[in-house]
Amino acid sequence: MADKPDQTLNFYALLIGIDYYLPNRLYKSLKGAVRDINLVASYLSETLKIPSERIFKLTSPNPEVAETIATKDPEPTYANIVAKFDAITEIAQPGEQVYIHYSGHGGRTTTIYPELKGDDQLDEGIVPIDVGNESGRYLRDVELATLLKRMTDKGLIVTLVLDSCHSGEATRGDDVAIRGTGETDTAPRDSESLVAERQELIENWQALTDGIPASITPGQWLPQPRDYVLLAACRPSEYAYEYAVSGKERHGALTYWMIDTLTSSPSGLTYKTLHDRVSAKIQSKFPQMPMLVGESDRFVFGVERGSLQYAINVLEVIEAEVTEADSEPKKVVKHVRLNAGMANGLSPGYRFAIYAFGTTDFTQKNKQLAIVEIAKVGASDAWADVIEVLREDKIDQGSQAVMLSAPVDLVRGVRLFKKEVGEKDNELPQVIKDKEDDALSAVEEALAGNGWLKLADAQQKEDYLVAVNQLGEYEICVGTPIENLLPALKIEHSEAPQQVVQRLVHLAKYQAIQELSNQFSELTNQLEVELLTQPNWRPPMPKKPQSFTDPTNLVVKSGESTFLRIKNISSQVLNITVLNLQANWEVSRLKIRNQESSFYPLNPNDVILEALNFELPNTERYNQAREMLKVFATIGKNDFRWLELPSLDEEIASKAGFYRDESPLGKLLAAVGADVDEPPFRSRPAVPIFDPSQEWTTKEIQISIVR
Repeated sequence: MADKPDQTLNFYALLIGIDYYLPNRLYKSLKGAVRDINLVASYLSETLKIPSERIFKLTSPNPEVAETIATKDPEPTYANIVAKFDAITEIAQPGEQVYIHYSGHGGRTTTIYPELKGDDQLDEGIVPIDVGNESGRYLRDVELATLLKRMTDKGLIVTLVLDSCHSGEATRGDDVAIRGTGETDTAPRDSESLVAERQELIENWQALTDGIPASITPGQWLPQPRDYVLLAACRPSEYAYEYAVSGKERHGALTYWMIDTLTSSPSGLTYKTLHDRVSAKIQSKFPQMPMLVGESDRFVFGVERGSLQYAINVLEVIEAEVTEADSEPKKVVKHVRLNAGMANGLSPGYRFAIYAFGTTDFTQKNKQLAIVEIAKVGASDAWADVIEVLREDKIDQGSQAVMLSAPVDLVRGVRLFKKEVGEKDNELPQVIKDKEDDALSAVEEALAGNGWLKLADAQQKEDYLVAVNQLGEYEICVGTPIENLLPALKIEHSEAPQQVVQRLVHLAKYQAIQELSNQFSELTNQLEVELLTQPNWRPPMPKKPQSFTDPTNLVVKSGESTFLRIKNISSQVLNITVLNLQANWEVSRLKIRNQESSFYPLNPNDVILEALNFELPNTERYNQAREMLKVFATIGKNDFRWLELPSLDEEIASKAGFYRDESPLGKLLAAVGADVDEPPFRSRPAVPIFDPSQEWTTKEIQISIVR
């Protein structure tokens, strides 16, 4: 719901629903789009108390749907849609909200902007009711981009929901339909636009895409939102379904579950939180992945922004009926399916705490609903068994899962190393030596019951050494002391031993991400990844970035522009995520085309060309640095955001404040990873009936950054 109810007084809505289309060859009439619009309108007026004069509706009812016929709404023709956009842009004032919701068909047609997209490319867009007329027109992506830009340029706070698709097929039957067509419309269309002159449309599109030709990243519905939120029903390669909910009235899956989530959940949801539950609900029924891009941390129907809490989403819940002595049978959750798998580094034995949907502070253990342990792992998802129920609250799709511990075979060994008295580099002055035992014993105590680390025994090769240096500070060694772990942790500080453990947990997670690999997957040879160079480049996009002189030894000057090129040479859509493992032990996710969404769907034979600048983390402490780009490709949906980690050469935030940091999940994992009551135990792994390792792969690029 809204973050502050009084803000909704400054709110305008444009709701467009098209069930009935004038007779045409491509677009059959639907039965749930107008019902979607009525559902949204009721929520806005009854729950948010938006005055009716601020809600503008354009609808086209289907005569076969009796309860939606009676309407005085104007028809959603091309001209009327453009006129309503213009009218709202004119009357809304800077700082006010504009909410746009479209339910109906999406379409693809031969581009009329070859200078932007290329001769053989497509325009995508909304399909107005009159597209079947001889002079009928689509509201094309290039036009919609200008309409939205005018709003954001004026300072309006815009949210756009598109419950439609752009590659689908014909209506399937009485209970399920798809909002799109599998055919590209090649009919000649009027190229004159009511939105703006052609040159203005072209210049706006180029400004929004930074001059990058659409042919480089085809399949983009709209340029990446910078100042608004876009919630789309599905990826460009998928279908947007409408279906008879509970066997009754038909709705668009996106619209129905969006309103269901808003009416049944606590207030203060961000768009990211809303998207998590809606996605889980839809994916349990259809192969449809809603896409969220833009200001995902903005509160729903609000203007302020919250902190994103990246955790794993619960996709599916399996219950079983149990009967206890002298009580009625009741259903309890036995298994949950999570949206992370092999590609995210999971294996049987990982433990997670489940929190209720809408939770924003995962440090409160009394809010945990259950503890689950991974039993069966797929490429992009995993099944977990409930091993302990902590609260009676319901675990639902969209609930959040936060990692507590690794399986035993990934627990890292730590050795506490004592030094001799002396003046050499690896020795201690007597005054520090006298404090060494107590300092290391405090670290040993802090390690007890940890889910990621254990003390290495005499026969085991340790992963990390912890020692005390000549300045009376803790040091962590991997062969040699790790540099740039700041601030220094003085042994006399009471919180220092726990902070040492937090740093060790961070390093263990970083190392686990670094080691993720699946080179034997068939997908490995179907993904091309390379780093290109274009010295002294500035926008717009260069004609042809060049290969490095020595591709096996990539040396980049700090601040120099490079280009990451990724090509899908397989026959199926690959979901791409890029993690940047930095020299300061930070793991961050590259926003491909500046998208906030968890992955970028790359169609067969499509290419991503992403401009990157590499810089030394801190020029005062780093003369050179090594970084890694890990490119992940999965067939299924994936979400690597929960693996992000902050820098280790910065102060560790307290538990009370970590979630306000720019890398909230990294701080979260650093805080809770060492907070497990019991060490993990190894479950018996289930044997999958297929080989999920063939559904993901990763490639990496090593870069040396110099001054």
